[in-house]
Amino acid sequence: MNKLLEDLKYRDLVYQQTDEEGIEKLLENESVSIYCGTDPTGDSLHIGHLLPFLTLKRFQQYGHKPVVLVGGGTGIIGDPSGRSEERQLQNLEIIAENSKKLENQLRNIFRGNDNIQFVNNHDWLGKISMIEFLRDYGKLVNVNYMLAKDSISSRLDSGLSFTEFSYTLLQGIDYAYLNEHHNVKMQIGGSDQWGNITTGLEIMRKLRGDVEAYGFTIPLMLKSDGTKFGKSTGGAVWLDPEKTTPYEFYQFWFNTADSDVIPAIKKFTFLEKEEIEKLAVSLEKEPHLRLAQKTLAEELVKIVHGEAALESALNITKALFSGNIKELTSKELEYAVKGMPKVKLEKQEYGIVDFLVESNLVQSKRQAREDINNGAIYVNGDKITDLEYLVENKDRLEDSFTVLRRGKKKYLLVEYK
Repeated sequence: MNKLLEDLKYRDLVYQQTDEEGIEKLLENESVSIYCGTDPTGDSLHIGHLLPFLTLKRFQQYGHKPVVLVGGGTGIIGDPSGRSEERQLQNLEIIAENSKKLENQLRNIFRGNDNIQFVNNHDWLGKISMIEFLRDYGKLVNVNYMLAKDSISSRLDSGLSFTEFSYTLLQGIDYAYLNEHHNVKMQIGGSDQWGNITTGLEIMRKLRGDVEAYGFTIPLMLKSDGTKFGKSTGGAVWLDPEKTTPYEFYQFWFNTADSDVIPAIKKFTFLEKEEIEKLAVSLEKEPHLRLAQKTLAEELVKIVHGEAALESALNITKALFSGNIKELTSKELEYAVKGMPKVKLEKQEYGIVDFLVESNLVQSKRQAREDINNGAIYVNGDKITDLEYLVENKDRLEDSFTVLRRGKKKYLLVEYK
């Protein structure tokens, strides 16, 4: 078997192939152009978008050429795949802005690699008039063929506009265009993209007869409990560092359940099989060390945000564990406190006992005094053992907030009105 396909199967990254033998033969060539795309319907990708592009990067590691498409054209319409209701359409200016942001995020993932091409389908879809679309492409695919697509049939009861009904044709045009003009021989995507991929192959067959082109999809990533992988309790985990900081990104992966961490390492990292097997042994024999989770988190931060961001995330993690938050840079401190529970207080000065009660970190003055005497209270990382300690301006970080800690893990951010 082809070494790349063997590796993909080991990582459980193979779901559907239009022609398994043909794809294996195709990949024996030195360099094949393969594309994967996304629509800029939002201003950031999240980790649900990540797996197809990391898989595309695996193809690149084996000498093939990635073609990354940002759908500045199809994004105006919106893919109905996996949706239960009509998408709220964005204006052209927002789509153009989002396209730039998503391209920058994807360039970051593929950084350091020159054998790659970025395209935007608005460059060709934007030139097709309505009459040309209906005449040159609409006639190629009959309605019954489109109704058989899951992305369309699943929406018939709840309603589907002609706009979203047409989406699969537009993505099919993309594949046909890239095949003809950029010699793209294969499209990869998540399992929900199978219908769109095969529409592209159908359009090519109708336009040009027997062309060399294939489709390949990746299985949906599920947790061991059967739920969808990739959501945190706070919502989506974004690739934009301003939406999900590198520290939060690190913590998301670090908190992966034992039952899910090895499958995640296989799919999301580029570690070799031997190293993955060692992590699996560590997970079984010494799970308290969380070596597999730590490795997963470090690798993903490096892939998405780079080495400097990983160093910063580790600094924050270490500082919050040790309490030495004053050692953090201003930006690291901003990231560290972002996810903390917050409370606002009015007075400028507080005795430490009143401060703990007013902030609701403890429920009574008796509990506050007991915690202080037991060495369980920290102000900005400094242990407070003096029951008469006065919290004032000197205790404000960045001149605006104070970080309270009770015990090892309970943090509270106190802001001032």
